[in-house]
Amino acid sequence: MIKGILAFIGLAALWLLMSGLYKTLILIFGVLSILLTLLVLHRMDKVDGHKLGYDIGVFATVKYLIWLMVEIAKSNWAVTKIILSGNMPKKQKMFVVPVTQKSEIAQVVFANSITLTPGTITVESEDDHFIVHALDFGEGDMDALAEMDARVTAIETENAGGNQ
Repeated sequence: MIKGILAFIGLAALWLLMSGLYKTLILIFGVLSILLTLLVLHRMDKVDGHKLGYDIGVFATVKYLIWLMVEIAKSNWAVTKIILSGNMPKKQKMFVVPVTQKSEIAQVVFANSITLTPGTITVESEDDHFIVHALDFGEGDMDALAEMDARVTAIETENAGGNQ
């Protein structure tokens, strides 16, 4: 019950932040859509029984997100320079990135972090690796992704990957 209330509060805050509208009708639609979402999630949990474990530490995650925002800003600058130069890079490449995370949630964080970073996108995910496309592949890209992988692995708790 407490998780449901926290989920409602979190979704309501997200709805308010993203809509920016505080008219009565919009607020009613927001509450109804959140309740419908929670109802569907509750029914899905009953059917499949799969629960996604949250095997990540809160403070380590906040620290990682701050680092990620800086990396996104750096990548934005690099991609902007490529776009404004008018020359499409000839070093586009698809490559395999090994994954060291044990929990599903940490793997999702890693895959989404790659995709959020401009110029790269996670194309496919497997248990032990991702296939990534880079707009302008360079020598340091594998090192940067290895550092990102290590930072995401560091946010996992000790029981990560255990029974979920």
